[in-house]
Amino acid sequence: MYTLSNNIKIPKIGFGTWQIPPGEIAYKSVLDAIKVGYKHIDTAYAYENEQSVGKAIKDSGVNRDELFITSKLPSHIKDYEGTVKHFNLTMENLGLEYLDLYLIHAPWPWDEIGKDCSQGNVLAWKAMIEFFKAGKIRAIGVSNFNKEEIENIVKHTNFVPHVNQIQFHIGHTQNETVSYCNKHNIFIEAYSPLGTGRVLKNETVIEMAKKYNVTPAQLSIRYCLEKNTAPLPKTTSKDRMIENMNVDFKINVEDIKILDEL
Repeated sequence: MYTLSNNIKIPKIGFGTWQIPPGEIAYKSVLDAIKVGYKHIDTAYAYENEQSVGKAIKDSGVNRDELFITSKLPSHIKDYEGTVKHFNLTMENLGLEYLDLYLIHAPWPWDEIGKDCSQGNVLAWKAMIEFFKAGKIRAIGVSNFNKEEIENIVKHTNFVPHVNQIQFHIGHTQNETVSYCNKHNIFIEAYSPLGTGRVLKNETVIEMAKKYNVTPAQLSIRYCLEKNTAPLPKTTSKDRMIENMNVDFKINVEDIKILDEL
């Protein structure tokens, strides 16, 4: 477990559900993930699989308080009322009484990357703070936000996000954002820890994995852990789920430096 700034504990490795289609595939994947030991499940309204994820959580038989469930506000919702509406829709989809973590999915709509939504992000953040204070969410945060975008919501609310979920993997470590978040005790979650598969084809990674007698995926996930982030690997294969959790080894300092430079 890692511990967030408000003392909430978060499992070190999460199960990502981005690009897992709704219905039987998402249901079975999440059920399998929970069965093999994942306690941290990450979804989003935009993934359109919240209902399948919720059904798997219910059918898993695992106590709710043993699981850490994350979902996200759609990237295009940039107002108070829309945030309230979509949070309630997410809770209905998942069939849960509370969320462990809720994130603003992006600082701008995905079809308008870079658009200035400063005011809208503040309005959305204010609604999320209210849900947090009401006990509906145990921790709140952002995703894909940079330093300036985080500073904007903090300046207008005096409330620092507990988490920033960003794309983070070997070869793409977003040092400036990570450094800022570390300084302000904002925990980093690493989505796409395998670089959507690209990292696994890298010759340096392949050779180094052999040295540690692990797979390139295991090396990539371990790298994220060595950087004190929570990786969220995604797979629909039960064998890979087990492989992705089996990362109880250390990468030495010299090898970390090599990976840092890729």
